[in-house]
Amino acid sequence: MKNIEEINQSIVKKIVSERKHPEFFPGDIVKVGVRITEGKRDRIQYFEGVCIAKKNRDINSSFTVRKISFGEGVERTFALYSPIVDTIKVVRSGKVRRAKLYYLRDRTGKSARIAEKIKKKIGIDVETKIQQVTEENVLPATEENVSEAPKQEASKEEVRKEPVAEAPKKEEKKEEPKKESPEEKK
Repeated sequence: MKNIEEINQSIVKKIVSERKHPEFFPGDIVKVGVRITEGKRDRIQYFEGVCIAKKNRDINSSFTVRKISFGEGVERTFALYSPIVDTIKVVRSGKVRRAKLYYLRDRTGKSARIAEKIKKKIGIDVETKIQQVTEENVLPATEENVSEAPKQEASKEEVRKEPVAEAPKKEEKKEEPKKESPEEKK
């Protein structure tokens, strides 16, 4: 006979395989798409606010979202794996040091702001690939390769200097055919 925990875990695995929710934490601003049934019609209504609490309990997992609506604070608790929750989108990640942000209930305006968490990219992107294999890509940087690099840079600088030197000569030629007017001679 199966344990209740095993049953809950199997149900959670089934739900997660069907739909993917992003990983979010308290302090993040999330946009939750909620299915609302009115008579025979279904529609999705979005509830956007700060996630102030998250509870991870297998099938009983839930999270609380708080927003200010017309000057009044509104909190709503959603079951994470409920069929009512259609989509969850993380709008902005917040930098907080607590798991439960109930202190935001007493605050409004600037004091209720949460700093944004800056995510660092670590490592090499998987999408970036070397298109063609060349000697520079295959060989590691050695003393010979390093000594050749300044020579190549110097030749590039010479190429840049040559067109600059030619440009003033053309301007001088344009100035020479200037004719003096009869008034200037007098």
